Amino acid sequence: MCGIIGYCGHRPAVPLVVEGLRRLEYRGYDSAGVSFVQGGRLSVIRAEGKLSGLEKKLESQHVFSATSGMGHTRWATHGPPVEKNAHPHLDHSGRLAIIHNGIIENYQEIKTELAQKGVEFRSDTDSEVLVNLIAHCLKDTGGDVTRAISKALSRVEGAYAIVVMSVDHPGTLWATRVASPLVMGVGTGENFFGSDIPAFLPYTRDVVFLEDGELVRITASSWEVMETASLKPVEKKVNHINWDVQAAEKGGHKHFMLKEIFEQPKVIRDCLLGRISQQGGQVRLPELDELPVPERLHIVACGTSYHAGLWGMYLLEKYAGIPVQVEIASEFRYRDPILPKNGVVLAISQSGETMDTMAGIKLAKGRGLPVIGLCNVVGSSISREADYVVYSQAGPEISVASTKAMCSQLAALLLLTLYWGRRSGRMAEDDCARMLRELQAMPQMLEEALPGLRAKAQRLARHYAEATSFLYLGRGPSYPLALEGALKLKEISYIHAEGYAAGEMKHGPIALIDPHFPTFAIALDDEFFPKVKSNLVEVQARAGEILALTNEGLDLAVEQPWTLPRASGPLAAFVILPAVQLFAYEMADYLGKDVDQPRNLAKSVTVE
Repeated sequence: MCGIIGYCGHRPAVPLVVEGLRRLEYRGYDSAGVSFVQGGRLSVIRAEGKLSGLEKKLESQHVFSATSGMGHTRWATHGPPVEKNAHPHLDHSGRLAIIHNGIIENYQEIKTELAQKGVEFRSDTDSEVLVNLIAHCLKDTGGDVTRAISKALSRVEGAYAIVVMSVDHPGTLWATRVASPLVMGVGTGENFFGSDIPAFLPYTRDVVFLEDGELVRITASSWEVMETASLKPVEKKVNHINWDVQAAEKGGHKHFMLKEIFEQPKVIRDCLLGRISQQGGQVRLPELDELPVPERLHIVACGTSYHAGLWGMYLLEKYAGIPVQVEIASEFRYRDPILPKNGVVLAISQSGETMDTMAGIKLAKGRGLPVIGLCNVVGSSISREADYVVYSQAGPEISVASTKAMCSQLAALLLLTLYWGRRSGRMAEDDCARMLRELQAMPQMLEEALPGLRAKAQRLARHYAEATSFLYLGRGPSYPLALEGALKLKEISYIHAEGYAAGEMKHGPIALIDPHFPTFAIALDDEFFPKVKSNLVEVQARAGEILALTNEGLDLAVEQPWTLPRASGPLAAFVILPAVQLFAYEMADYLGKDVDQPRNLAKSVTVE
C-alpha cells in the first residue's frame, strides 16, 4: 500500500526521491514525506495530502547537496492521516529515521515498555515505536545499526518493509521485509530501494528481489544482503527488467485508468503470445506440463481478482470438467478448509503481493497442495512462493482501479480452461481450435469497438449522474461481471452499487426497486437470455429504469439499451468488461472524482 523509495548515489537525492514517490502515487496515500542527511543533520519534511503539499514545503528548503535520502507515501493504518503520523519518523533522539509499510502487531506492548524507560512519542503510529526500538537496541550493539535492526526485529510481530537512515552513517541505508513488498535497484555508482520497480525505473532496470527475512545495506558503490536474524551473507541474483518506461505514462489519455482500458486489445495479444500452437488448435503452457490436470481446484483471490476467479469457475467446470471452489482469500486464510490431497490451489493477484492471498498460499502449501500463481508482476512474492507460475502479461498497471489486469486474468483463465480441457479429453480439438480463433480475433474487435463504447458510456453517465444507487444483474458467467461492474462504480465514483445474480433479485433486493433506483443488466444473446429478460420484466413492473448491455436483434424493451458487438460463449466477457469499466470511469470523471487515486484505496493491499 504505502510507497517507499530509498536512494544512495551521486545525484541530488531529494528531487529524485520525490520523483520516485510521484511514480508510486497509484498505490494510494494520504500523506507524504522525505528524510536526508545534510550538513551533519538528519532532516525530515512531511505534509498531509498529495505530493504537491510536500513539494511546496520543500521549495523553501535547501535540499540539493544531499546524495542519499528516502521517501514515503502513507496509507493510514495506525492513527489518522495527519502530519504527525506521516513518515518518515525519527527516534526520540533524532538520530535515526524510518519509513515503514505494514503493521507491527505487538507495537502497543513495545510502546508501553519504551515509555516506561522515558521515551516520548510524537505520533500514533506503530512505525515510530519500531524506530525507537531500534534506537534502544543501538545501546546494546555499540552503535552498530545493522545488529540493532536485527535485534529489534527479533522482538517484532507482524508485516513490514522498512528503510532506516542514521545521521551517524550518511550515505548508507538499511532495509528489510517480511510479508510486504520491497525490491532493490542496482545502478552504476548508485543503488535504490523501492516498494515497486517503477519508483526507480528511469535510472536502472537491474533489480534484486528481496525475500522475507532478508536485511540489506546499501551505499552508492556497494550492496550486501544478509539474513535478518543471523546476519549471515545471502547470495542474490540481479534480474534485468524489460519494462518500457513509457508504459507508466498516460500516453495522451486524461487518466491512467482510461489508458489501461484502451490497452486491453494489446493485453489479450500479449497474453496469447507464444501460448497457441502454430496449427492453432492447442494451448501451450509448458510451465504446467509437469502438473497433472487437477481433480479439484480451489481458486483463492481478493477483489477484482476474485471476480475473475468466479468467471473462471464457470468455464473450468463446463469445458474442462474440473470441480472448482472460489474463495475470498481473507476468509479462506482464517477457516479450517477441507483441502483434499488431489486438489490444486490457484492464487490470483495482479500485484503478486496481496497479503491475504499470500497467507492462503502458505495455508495450502502447509497442507501439501501444489499452488499455481496467476499474477502480473515478475518476481513478486506470489510468483516466488507458488510452485507454478502463469504470468498474465498485462504490463504495468498504474490506476488503483484495476482494469486491464482483469482482462489479462480472463484471457489466462480461458487458456487454462482450454489447456486442461484438451489434456483431460473433456474438450474436442475442433471446439478448442474454434474458441482460440475467436480469442485471437478479439483484439481487433475490441480496437474497433472501444471508441464507440466510450461515447455511449459518456452519454449514459450524464443521464444517470444524479443516481445514488445502482443494482447490477447478471446470470451465469455474466454474474461475476455484474459484481465487477458494481465494484468499479462504487470504488471510483462513490455511488453505492450492488451486484447480484439476477435470479436472486426476488429474494430480497427487489424491495429496493423504485423509479430512482436504476438497474444495470447484462442481457446478451446466450442461453441465459430468456431468464434475464423475465427478471427485468419484474424490475419494470416496479417502475425501475433499466440500462442493459445487449445484442442487436434481441426482443428486449428497456429504457436504455446498450448494444454490444456479438461474441460467442465466454468470449462475450471481453466486450462486457470494458463496457462496465467505461461506464464507471465516465461517471466518476463527470462527477469530478480522482479517478486514478480513489479515496481510501490502494493499489497493492499488503495489510489485512
